[in-house]
Amino acid sequence: RSAIYFFALLYSFLGISIIADIFMRSIETITSRTSTITVADRFHGTREVTVKFWNGTVANLTLMALGSSAPEILLSIIEIVGNGFKAGALGPGTIVGSAAFNMLCITGICVMCLPEGETRRIRSIKVFAVTCIFSVFAYIWLIVILVLVTPNYIDLWEAILTLLFFPILVILAYIVDKDFCNKKSAVGASETELGIGKVTLPKLECGHMGKVSDLTDQWTISDLYNTHYRHYRHQQKHILSEEDEARIAAGIIAKNTPHDRGWYRMNAIRQMTGHAKLNPQLNNKQSEKIVHDVNFDSIDKEDDEVDGGPLAVVEFAATSTAVLEKEGRAKVILTRHGNTENRVLARIETIDGTAEANSDYIPVKTTVVFEPGETSKHIDIEIIDDNIYEPDEVFFIKVNVETDQEAITGSRAICQITILNDDEPGTFEFEKPSYVFKESIGVASIPILRSHGADGRVMLKWKTKDMTAISNRDYEGGDGQLIFEHGEMVKMVEIPIHDDHVFEKDEHFELAIDQLSEGAKYGRIKRTIVTIMNDDEFKGVVSRIVNMTNANLDAIKLETITWGQQFHQAMNVNGGDTENATSFDYVMHFLMFGWKVIFAIVPPPSIWGGWLSFFVSLAFIGLLTAIVGDLAGIFGCLIDLKDEVTAITFVALGTSLPDLFASRQAAINEKYADDSVGNVTGSNSVNVFLGLGLSWVIAASYWSVKGQTFNVNAGSLSVSVILYTVCALLAILLLLIRRYTAVFGKAELGGPTIPKYGSAMFLIFLWIFYVIMSSLEVYEYVD
Repeated sequence: RSAIYFFALLYSFLGISIIADIFMRSIETITSRTSTITVADRFHGTREVTVKFWNGTVANLTLMALGSSAPEILLSIIEIVGNGFKAGALGPGTIVGSAAFNMLCITGICVMCLPEGETRRIRSIKVFAVTCIFSVFAYIWLIVILVLVTPNYIDLWEAILTLLFFPILVILAYIVDKDFCNKKSAVGASETELGIGKVTLPKLECGHMGKVSDLTDQWTISDLYNTHYRHYRHQQKHILSEEDEARIAAGIIAKNTPHDRGWYRMNAIRQMTGHAKLNPQLNNKQSEKIVHDVNFDSIDKEDDEVDGGPLAVVEFAATSTAVLEKEGRAKVILTRHGNTENRVLARIETIDGTAEANSDYIPVKTTVVFEPGETSKHIDIEIIDDNIYEPDEVFFIKVNVETDQEAITGSRAICQITILNDDEPGTFEFEKPSYVFKESIGVASIPILRSHGADGRVMLKWKTKDMTAISNRDYEGGDGQLIFEHGEMVKMVEIPIHDDHVFEKDEHFELAIDQLSEGAKYGRIKRTIVTIMNDDEFKGVVSRIVNMTNANLDAIKLETITWGQQFHQAMNVNGGDTENATSFDYVMHFLMFGWKVIFAIVPPPSIWGGWLSFFVSLAFIGLLTAIVGDLAGIFGCLIDLKDEVTAITFVALGTSLPDLFASRQAAINEKYADDSVGNVTGSNSVNVFLGLGLSWVIAASYWSVKGQTFNVNAGSLSVSVILYTVCALLAILLLLIRRYTAVFGKAELGGPTIPKYGSAMFLIFLWIFYVIMSSLEVYEYVD
């Protein structure tokens, strides 16, 4: 029977999680309401601005807090009403136990879950300070009224005052958030002055994703598409379909969009229950593509670049360089990257090619020393100018790092140096026999190279010849000239290209070197073919990917779902996205199928702005919470646990696990710690003021009408509250120390390994200590 009731309790917690997901979805829809207002603009007179109706801090402390704490709050109310308006042990015990788990265990997990070297700081520190003060004051207030003022009973005025602290908290947090007490002399960059005050231009919020066009500052589809082919040229793999590219784009946009705590809680619940996820799901091939492509800078690096890890990497900055014979000196850059903290010695020496040492250059064989912190060295090699015509010649310089140092030789260990003969006017030719340009490029630049001499001033004439491309229709053809001054080695022929925005086949024309100054010579490639590639098809591909990306983003919107879509998602694993469903998704979908179908009858949040869904799902949560209360009481009886112990352990854990997973996700994915630990203190305050305050007002009013007092046996509850208050103060003190101390990385979350895990273990130990001591006190008090 104990096992049956345990699994029934666990199954009920999962059911509460599913209906809480719907409840949070309705809250997201309500708090995302926007309105368009007209504001003054110094440049355009007036302009329309879209602003959020709900202030973020107010939403977090009211509807968002209610969404995450609804089971605990409703359990307290239902227990009192169902118990003949007499105080019970499950409700208050669950509220205090849940607060301890949130403050200590969840914060500890968030502190240590960040990748190595990363940190997160709380951004709205003033709001956090207010909620911290109230989260501690709330439990001190319980001690005052239960132990000091009216021991073991609650007067109606005490219950009403407890409930009134909730709006006081919201108002004070709002004042601090808007910084009303600190007058500003100027309007910030993201604010617009209004006659009634200021309005902050809203950032894009979580479950209400914009279109791709709204996010061009974060990501563009053409960047993705171009990156795809750039990556192919480097890696020769990872070719993806348009559908893959669209899903990847949606995934990156969703990842780079800021989310609030409600979004993370819903996504955590959906991951636990095999439901449709709030971020686009990527298969292995798509995930690998993001790993390769998300950093554009790394794609542009050489394929064979060496990562030294903890070692230094010594190599040349380039694999080849050229110098005019007359310059008399070749400059080569030797670089060091990776670990630059140690002293490194590198041997360099020159090697003959067609250029010979002591005849064409002065050989070098020496040791270069990198002192700690140095990242580059310049090496000068003397070039001998013999004033005799010779073809261009090459020699090499090599670097070698001894193995007994904390350094290695990189892939660019040899650099080729070309000595350009400048005793003749030179040979002129195109670099390649053909070039390809997009129609939309505007101007095609074709290089003409000068080699085997760079002496004197040379005039070069060029001309074009129509082939399938027609001059003055497809491009600006004709003829022209270039002047190569003494020593100049490269010049560009620039030909304007016409973009007619009409789909047509690729077209081409010929460009030729027509005439040279006396003494200059023609090279091997006198003519080149220029192809104008039509990119209307490219634009069409990008347009299709944009449309598919927007479709993927629309699929994860919260407010647009219909009743039919709700049932479709409820009856299909992973919301119908079976391609990306995991084995865990299938197992949990099978177990949760009944709950999903039952709760699919809740009206979708698109009806009445989310309010109908809000009240219906709240009713379902109340019904399930009543069942959980009975199951928890019977289960505790079967295994000989008092209600107080059952409340601070099993029930508190069951109602808080979604918050744990949500806070962990928020800590990893968000830039700041506000949505992971910053909201914990506010939620703990709301639990007391709303959970206990409302239930006590109901009970105290009932007994006041009867002329009696509302008895609340302080007993073990007061000890549990005192223990939590002490632990919470220690946790807050630790967070403050972490924020302002360099050894912790000056951040509430993350930081160096040992301090990070030490902080987390300390917080988790405090939670274990609280549970054990509170449980021992319960039995000592009762027995």
